[in-house]
Amino acid sequence: MKEPNLDQSQETFDSYAVEYDAALGKGISVSGEDKNFFANARVEFLANRLKNYDCAPSRIVDFGCGTGSAIPFLTKFFPDAFVLGVEISSKSIEVAKNIHKSSCVEFIQADSPWADGSFDLVFCNGVFHHIPPESRRHALIKIKSALNSKGLFAFWENNPWNPGTRIVMSRIPFDRDAETISPPAAKRLLLGAGFSILESRSYFYFPRILSLFRPLESKLSKLLLGAQYLMICR
Repeated sequence: MKEPNLDQSQETFDSYAVEYDAALGKGISVSGEDKNFFANARVEFLANRLKNYDCAPSRIVDFGCGTGSAIPFLTKFFPDAFVLGVEISSKSIEVAKNIHKSSCVEFIQADSPWADGSFDLVFCNGVFHHIPPESRRHALIKIKSALNSKGLFAFWENNPWNPGTRIVMSRIPFDRDAETISPPAAKRLLLGAGFSILESRSYFYFPRILSLFRPLESKLSKLLLGAQYLMICR
């Protein structure tokens, strides 16, 4: 099968590899939080949801890992797991390798062999809106081939239904022109690639100034109106 055309994404994220955190921080600063708040919350929320599926992953892929922002939290909430960061941008991988040095963590170029059917979990955050629409199905099929028979795919995406998301993305140079994916479009995409969707949730409803209301997020999660949504698939 022909590899997806990701050249433009590679060039974009190669150019932002060193300044990625600064560009991202400028965008999300309107929420009153930093990237670590969101990265920690995403993985913690996922870890709690995975308990419902008796999933304690020992081998994890961080697909589209960038410079490795999620790695400390994947190793925090899944301390016994090996984590493989997969990324199209070679310069981002260089940065990630310099930051995250552990025998339990490795990084690999996305076009290298890695989808070997041995992984319990593939984690993916905010990647698919950067993949050209015509290449998204191919990327999902590769992810599916990475998973073992009981493996799960955690698909996190920015939610275009949330006005805060649109504001944040407009402030980030590499997100500004990205083609977002609505929850129904994501569902069609995932089903079309052969996944079954076990559940759909959304998170990040309240900025820091309204953090008093964050305990309500679990009750609101099924509305799919938060700044990001999660689909857990098999």
